[in-house]
Amino acid sequence: MQQTSSCFEELEKPRPKRSGLPLLHVAAAALIDENGKILISQRPEGKSMAGLWEFPGGKIEEGESPEFTLMRELYEELDIETRPCCFSPIGFASHEYKSFHLLMPLFVCRVWQGEPKPKEGQTLKWVTIRDLYDYAMPPADIPLISQLLDNL
Repeated sequence: MQQTSSCFEELEKPRPKRSGLPLLHVAAAALIDENGKILISQRPEGKSMAGLWEFPGGKIEEGESPEFTLMRELYEELDIETRPCCFSPIGFASHEYKSFHLLMPLFVCRVWQGEPKPKEGQTLKWVTIRDLYDYAMPPADIPLISQLLDNL
């Protein structure tokens, strides 16, 4: 078989071993307004990765679907109402951090009730997709920008 990818250059070396890290499931939403801008949130002081910008969302709790998680998290964080039919899956991130491996589906949401307002001390900003590259984001969020560019 012809090798066409650099990821096969090290075939002679042993396969990577499992990390053994716990898998953390998180759901995120790209809220898109009528002008095509996306809402990002800056993590407040006192939280891990404080100061970084991210898509709203949170940890998927036991027994929750990603859509239900987003309904709950968007209400808790931004005081907006959504429903499962408001979310369209658009991509996902799989990223290994030091103490866990993150698996995060990203959903687009264009319909909600209420005006997003920060309820947890975070700063909110509406930005264009291309401007997302100008904001420091957690490593797992960065590949989501190109997924949004490719699919919107």
